[in-house]
Amino acid sequence: MWLVLAGSAAWASVLSCAASVPGQPRSVQSAPPPAVQGAAGSKPAPVLNSDHDPLAFGPDTIPPGRLVAGRRGMVVSAQHLASDAGAQILREGGNAVDAAVAVGYALAVVYPAAGSLGGGGFMTLYLGPHNNNPGPGDLRHEHTIFMDFRERAPGAARADMFLDAQGQPVPGLSTHGWKAVAVPGTVAGLEAIRERWGRLSREKDMAPAIALARDGFVLEQGDVDLLGTALPAMRQDPYARGHYLRPGGQPLQVGDRLVQKNLARTLEAISREGEEAFYQGPIARELVRISQAKGGLLTLKDFADYHVRFMRPLRCSYRGYLLHTAPPPSAGGVTLCEMLGILEGYDMRALGLHTAPAVQKELEAMRHAYSDRRVLGDPAFVQVPTTHLVDPFYARSIRQTVPADHALPSAGLQAGKAQPDRNSPAEPVSGEREKHETTQFSIMDAQGMAVSTTFTLNGWFGAGVMGGQTGIWMNDEMDDFSIKPGAPNMFGIVGSAANAIAPGKTPLSSMAPTIVTRAHGVVMVLGSPGGSRIPTTELSGLLGLIDYDLDLRQAVVLPRIHEQWAPTPVEVEPGALTPEVTRILEGEGYKIVPHRPWGMLESILVGRPKLSAPASALLYGVADPRHPGGAAVAEVPVGQTQPAPSAQ
Repeated sequence: MWLVLAGSAAWASVLSCAASVPGQPRSVQSAPPPAVQGAAGSKPAPVLNSDHDPLAFGPDTIPPGRLVAGRRGMVVSAQHLASDAGAQILREGGNAVDAAVAVGYALAVVYPAAGSLGGGGFMTLYLGPHNNNPGPGDLRHEHTIFMDFRERAPGAARADMFLDAQGQPVPGLSTHGWKAVAVPGTVAGLEAIRERWGRLSREKDMAPAIALARDGFVLEQGDVDLLGTALPAMRQDPYARGHYLRPGGQPLQVGDRLVQKNLARTLEAISREGEEAFYQGPIARELVRISQAKGGLLTLKDFADYHVRFMRPLRCSYRGYLLHTAPPPSAGGVTLCEMLGILEGYDMRALGLHTAPAVQKELEAMRHAYSDRRVLGDPAFVQVPTTHLVDPFYARSIRQTVPADHALPSAGLQAGKAQPDRNSPAEPVSGEREKHETTQFSIMDAQGMAVSTTFTLNGWFGAGVMGGQTGIWMNDEMDDFSIKPGAPNMFGIVGSAANAIAPGKTPLSSMAPTIVTRAHGVVMVLGSPGGSRIPTTELSGLLGLIDYDLDLRQAVVLPRIHEQWAPTPVEVEPGALTPEVTRILEGEGYKIVPHRPWGMLESILVGRPKLSAPASALLYGVADPRHPGGAAVAEVPVGQTQPAPSAQ
């Protein structure tokens, strides 16, 4: 079921890459970088703080990560077994779409905290100019397609459904239990792309996931840590206890084998019958049965009516690179493009990597873009001024209001307007903070097809409920709507009216799966989890690659900075700012708050490890080391003989 909506010059010495498994890095010694010399004919070298290496690693900072090089295809995800599954499908003759299907279903098994089939997400696909199977309907001439397979509000959903008799939000009602569950879209999304653009059979694409669920897989520390986030739910849910706990209710440990027989049967049914098994067959009936028994809103009609939406991606340019990213109902792509549009008017390279002048410009771009998110929502329900917000003239108008050496008051920013309101109160009265427990995978194949996918249950293990005998963890996506527009919720955060709950509506999200191209094709594939920090996570990586000439590994591990208009503090990862830069920014009116690392920028760079390097036939991938279990896996690792594709 689907619907079409028309509508650094190099560093003189680089930090050594870890040769160990991502997430288990060996000790890396690094000294402050020497002065960077620009090569003859190259761009001027970026300015670096002479007393500070933002890519130095220590016991309290981000691990160094690993740059993986390979030929033909590359798969990057948050769980190495899922990456292995995608790479194996490429070796068997599948394309990037087949690999995406394999990775998506495998993550439901090996990364259930965020990848379970009870969620949904967004996907950006680059088909290439020579693809013989174009996009559907009005998108038939498009080389890049965006798919919305996000969860939808049930038909019985109402705007006040999480409020008490006094009209106040009921704590926990939108985040835990079956009333928090929206209609899932992951299966519909994976099936929609496989049917239209996949090469292999559904059975072949799903075989790795079925084997992982049926035979189990040995848990590593990262897996155990994620399972530990849902121990109370696992102990309370009778369907989860038998799979996810040891006898006696103790949590599984490193070295235990996790076998999910109920989930294996669900995957086998989908493999045989397709999405009908999930949306019209026994799986839907079981999910609706337990939802209604536990006070949820899901109905068989909600499942039967679900459809994915194919759309034109949001496109914007930055210094000659064309981004294809998420349009509304995502706020992520709009926010990313608006920030880049503002920053393109500054010489960021000359300002310098994480210097006070550069960071000040980034913060003001973030602040404006996040303020403007207030007018965004599901375009099927509200008018969304996307074109205006990403217009270069609007970006120029915003730059004209940005002071050189102090912070603009957040409360003065008016959504969709460049000029601030000088008579506004000192603090903003609204803003939204999403949960960050999401996952991302990025894929590139030998024919130039690329897939970037971000999908989620919202919180880890979603609403903390399992769908009966299906083995599926269900989302708490209803919490992504504005529970009570115009008034603060239990966290003191207020949502916008454009994101109010309505039947069949898609909640606003910051997910922004992104593909970057130039005239010759794909340059990079990237995306990240992180809730409202997703756009600034991607911004950090893009600025590192394009403006500061970092290689892919350096750009991914670069400590991040985040400001989102409201709440107002500037969050910084360990090592992002020197004490001197922090002192300057605080003197300019910014409140700097240290924050643990966030996001997982799963990334691929095509043909070179950094944008200034000579082109080659290799692909380069990095799994963000902020999460210990991820991996970049090449179809043909460097040094291996290229295998012949299997017969199709």
